[in-house]
Amino acid sequence: MRKRLMISTVLPLVALSVLAALPLASSQQSSSPSQTQDQSASPKPDSSQEPAEKLKVNVNVVSLFFNVKDKHGALIPNLTKDDFSIFEDSKPQTIKYFNAESNLPLTLGIMIDSSGSQRNVLDMEKEVGGAFLKQILTDKDEAYVISFDIAVDLLQDFTRDVHRLQAALNKAKISSDITTGGIPGMGGGPVPVQNAPGTLLYDAVYLSAHDMLAKEVGRKAMILLTDGQDEGSKLKIKDAIEAAQKADAIVYVLLCADRGGYFSAGMSYTGEGDMRKLTEATGGRVINVGNKFDKLREAFDQIANELRSQYNVGYTPTNLKQDGTYRKLEIKNKQNYKIQARAGYYAGMTGKD
Repeated sequence: MRKRLMISTVLPLVALSVLAALPLASSQQSSSPSQTQDQSASPKPDSSQEPAEKLKVNVNVVSLFFNVKDKHGALIPNLTKDDFSIFEDSKPQTIKYFNAESNLPLTLGIMIDSSGSQRNVLDMEKEVGGAFLKQILTDKDEAYVISFDIAVDLLQDFTRDVHRLQAALNKAKISSDITTGGIPGMGGGPVPVQNAPGTLLYDAVYLSAHDMLAKEVGRKAMILLTDGQDEGSKLKIKDAIEAAQKADAIVYVLLCADRGGYFSAGMSYTGEGDMRKLTEATGGRVINVGNKFDKLREAFDQIANELRSQYNVGYTPTNLKQDGTYRKLEIKNKQNYKIQARAGYYAGMTGKD
């Protein structure tokens, strides 16, 4: 069943309202996805006894997933801990652990733009996106599907069932008739409203990060199928970026559009720059596929390879303050390869308002 995700009208820049209970995977919830806490305590005493003294140890570890590429964009495997240096706010950090694993569990959000500008590419996105899910998901992974246009809808909650995810993609439908202006409330309905929202892209990213991914742990990614153009979101691109960073989610954007059709009809296009800001801040990237089936399939193949070829490094920051401030991250390597990683994190505030 389709579930509507909404930005709260009471606190539009912070709070959320979901118009249906979202059964998030409780077994994977964590108070801080980018900073893990190791806790140990004595067994819970019998209610008839005095409470036993508890020993609790908290260790804050910042975890980073990243790719390494050569100058031609090819992924570089088999590097070691000694090949890398980590810096937080330009200060060197001591690496606590390092792994080069490809089979860690993945939580994935597929987000599909169903606004009028996607009319000529939506069927292509459904077909190739469905094949991608079948290719990448294992029995350890979970995914969900969101569509966005004049609203943000959760078409499929967290599931490991690829068939359900593919069925959800097929439910996405174009919300408007761009030739007749048939959006209710925008000249095509009984209550015309000027400047009504048309593509709630920034709101969708925020809701996906805050409502869906913030409480999950491990590897997390969003893939946006969109032309990158936002029309009418309550939030700004900076709010979407901040939410994605706090959720520790990598964002990929596949720019899909039939520019010769929709955008030639008097529409301007300015969204690619904001999409690059979003992906660069979170460790993903933008891939421009236009309306080409083969380019979209190739882009999904590239993302699949990157998500299965990540390095994972963790460190305990020298700045131990849990004050919610933004910390800039930088990973360097001796060979001067290109590092594709998120730009920073919010100390002690990840996944929280």
